[in-house]
This record gives sequence, C-alpha cells and structure tokens, in this order.
Amino acid sequence: MFTGIITGVGRIAALHDLGSSLDHGKRLTIEAPSGYLDDVGLGDSIALNGACMTVTSLDLPRHHFTIDISAESLARTAGLAQTGGRINLEKALRAHDRLGGHIVSGHVDGVGHVTRFAQVGESWELRVIAPLSLGKYLAYKGSITVNGVSLTVNSIQDRADGCEFSINLIPHTVQNTSLGLLTDGSPVNLEIDTVARYVERMLSAGQINLKEIA
Repeated sequence: MFTGIITGVGRIAALHDLGSSLDHGKRLTIEAPSGYLDDVGLGDSIALNGACMTVTSLDLPRHHFTIDISAESLARTAGLAQTGGRINLEKALRAHDRLGGHIVSGHVDGVGHVTRFAQVGESWELRVIAPLSLGKYLAYKGSITVNGVSLTVNSIQDRADGCEFSINLIPHTVQNTSLGLLTDGSPVNLEIDTVARYVERMLSAGQINLKEIA
C-alpha cells in the first residue's frame, strides 16, 4: 500500500534479461538517492513509477537495489525498460505514516499519454489522455496517480479515443519527481482511485442482480 507521495527519484542503472525469449522478464538495477535504502530490507515493496515491485537484492555502498519484473508487467507499464531512465520511488506505507496523498495500491490500471505539458504562471498544466476503459473512473476533483504521483483532476473531457484529463503541478512536484521530464507524447502509468474501482464494481453487480430478478 502506498500514498502517491514520492520519496525519491532513482535511475535505472542496468537491465538484464531473465531469459532468452519474449516470455521472460528483466532484472532492473536501480540507483537510489544516497541514504534512501538505509531502512530497506530484502523483500520490501517499493513502487517504481507507480508499479509495486519487490526488492530482490541490495548494494548499500553503491545505493543500488534490484527488482525482477515479468514480461506481462513490462507490457502493461511505461518507463521501466530503458537504461538511464529517471523513475519515481515510494516505499510502502507503514501503519504510523501520514496518508498525505490518497490510498494507492501500486497496481497500474493503464498507460496514458501526455497531450500537453506547459508552464502556466508559477505552475505547470499536465494533460493526459487515458484509455477509454478508464474514463468512467475519472471525475472532477477526484484522485489519479500518474507515474506514482498522487494528483487531483482539474478537468475531464471524453473523446472518441479516450478520456483527457488535466492536472496542475506546483513547482515542488516538478522539482522533486520525474514528472518534470515529461514531454508531449510521453507514456505514463495510471492508477485510478481505489474507491472508484469498488463503486463501479458494486454498481455493475447490482445491475446484474436486477437482471436476474427480472
């Protein structure tokens, strides 16, 4: 469980194939900020660009850790298969931590694409087109996770090719996450609000029951 409050920005230092076929995943070596791994142990969960991964090895002197990611996860996420790429890091939530963002599971629901990233006043406007299947979960002033960052939806527009939403990024967010590196067309990992997920399921289950009664 996470909150969408980024605690560090890392770098993909190396990629290693876990097998010779396309069905095999990869082992990622991540370089973390100095001191970031001091309270991390083997088997701990760290979200990489919003995708929950398990620490499989630690190299504290070099500030490195590794994770193994399956081919399925690579196909359904963005930004985790390029050496040198900067990625947002968040350690798993502890029971006594502040819930500064919103409840985030670390499960990527879909990949969106940036349609606009431009400075407006002292802040930046980020617009993203989400897959059609996620449009029903997006709402004005609702929560959305973009590359692991908890953000508030400022506007939504349903389109034939998806649902475009806009968010406002304050300077602190741009400076302390990898979102400041985005450009038009950049793919981003999206996770919908957990509450919206359950509301949709309850409503759809209710419709099924009513049809069975009828």
